[in-house]
Amino acid sequence: MKVLYFAKFRQLIGRSADDVAPPPEVKTVGDLLNYLIRTDNGCAAAFSDAKIIRAAVDQAHVKMDHSIAGAREVAFFPPVTGG
Repeated sequence: MKVLYFAKFRQLIGRSADDVAPPPEVKTVGDLLNYLIRTDNGCAAAFSDAKIIRAAVDQAHVKMDHSIAGAREVAFFPPVTGG
C-alpha cells in the first residue's frame, strides 16, 4: 500500500510517500502508525506526538482504529484548520 505524508510530517520524514507491505498483524491505521514508528527513524521523529496525527484511508478521514484491510492508500497529516 502507498503511505502518504503531508505538511509537517513530510518535512520531518524527508519524503512524501512510501510503498509499504506491513506484516499481517498490522490491521488498523494505529497499528500501521506504530509499525512505521518502530521501523523508520524519520517516522519515529515525525510521529512523536500522537495527539496531532490525523489519517485518511483511500482519501476518507478515519480514526486510528479503522481497518486498513484492502486499503490502497493511507495518508498521515497534522490537524487542518480553515478560515
